[in-house]
Amino acid sequence: MGLPGEIQPVLLEWSSRYDHLREVTREDIIAVWDAATGKQRESRIVALRSLFQHANKDGQIFRNPTIRIRVPRQTGGVLQALVQADIDEAIAAASTPDVRLIVALAAVHAARPRMIRTMQLVDVDLGNRRITVGGHVRPLDDLTRHAVLDWLGHRHSRWPNTANPHLLITQKTAVELGPAGKLWTTRATRNLTATLERLRVDRQLEEALTHGADPHSSSASTRRPPSATRTQHGRF
Repeated sequence: MGLPGEIQPVLLEWSSRYDHLREVTREDIIAVWDAATGKQRESRIVALRSLFQHANKDGQIFRNPTIRIRVPRQTGGVLQALVQADIDEAIAAASTPDVRLIVALAAVHAARPRMIRTMQLVDVDLGNRRITVGGHVRPLDDLTRHAVLDWLGHRHSRWPNTANPHLLITQKTAVELGPAGKLWTTRATRNLTATLERLRVDRQLEEALTHGADPHSSSASTRRPPSATRTQHGRF
């Protein structure tokens, strides 16, 4: 069976952790889903589904981890803004300091999951109220500032001696130097309508509708954070 180039990076990454396809879990498939966007997301899941169906038919695996993972079809590239109920649901799910910060970075700063989990402590300049997201320096709005302060307080009290330079860390990465994992970063909103990716796109869509420009352009630094206006008093 020829393997599409689309999933070769995925299989290569799995090979560093697993010895056989039967070790791949549903969580691994979801992590692949979360790491991709648009047509790439659809094509990767479809290719993986075909791979595991073939392996299951040949008796190479005992269960198919891609079962019941739906692949919504693209709607002609037309983006639909999230409604307030979707935003409220995401806010309700943000019940811990780490998730509140993750949601704020996606909703206010249009940050992708990879950008969020690889952010460094030095990317946050509380004194000058600036934050660097994906290499772009942006104003640090009140909502994100509160989320950062809450998280940093929690981070310091739980792991006071960690040397990890990343802004967001976990129990595992606190004793390492690498970033948090994809699955950990996206876990809170995965089953919601307002996933991190939808929150990010909604942020960009709202800015585009309001300003008609790329949210990462130089003029973006003077704009209000649209999604933040959907919360109460700038806080989760």
